[in-house]
Amino acid sequence: MPRAHVRHPVFARIYAKASRSMEREVGEHRSRLLTGLSGRIVEVGAGNGMNFTHYPPEVTSVVAVEPEPYLRRLAWEEALRAAVPVKVVDGIAEQLPLDDAEFDAGVASLVLCSVRHPAIAMAELFRVIRPGGQLRFYEHVRATSPRLSRVQRAMDATVWPSISGGCHAHRDTGTAIAEAGFIIEQMDSLRVPDTRLSPPTSPHIIGVATRPR
Repeated sequence: MPRAHVRHPVFARIYAKASRSMEREVGEHRSRLLTGLSGRIVEVGAGNGMNFTHYPPEVTSVVAVEPEPYLRRLAWEEALRAAVPVKVVDGIAEQLPLDDAEFDAGVASLVLCSVRHPAIAMAELFRVIRPGGQLRFYEHVRATSPRLSRVQRAMDATVWPSISGGCHAHRDTGTAIAEAGFIIEQMDSLRVPDTRLSPPTSPHIIGVATRPR
């Protein structure tokens, strides 16, 4: 059974500061991720709420699930500034405190690298999104380059997950989404940051998947 509590007090503070400094580059991807959404949305692993200001006005409500206490408190504060109604709740991706087929869409943004049980988390997202609803995803993933992939695998086998809030660099998230039963309608690869000396976590995917009717 997945742990119901997540605490990364040091990493959470580092992440909160880093996410704001990276918003100039990452913000455009957040906007792309959320463009065109409408209705009721569930966002898993909302962090400090950096997505909230990017939701379009057609969204009627967002339930944002965040297990880390410090980040959740920041997300509550960010929700007050959002243009759409956002409710921040405690919970983990593997045990969403939500009803079946309750949402028109789900959002997973820079979170699936850190869940302890990715297959269970994906099954939970599949459960709470209505048939015909969408999953919007933006995640850093396993590299296609064999050399970089080996580096990522070595990172995951050492202290990297412990010092980075449970992050795993070598996850094949696109495959996990498909194996959960979603149909991937669009998926693009990109590098963030897109520099000559990009870090091992720079390979990203962004896209849209649908729960079949």
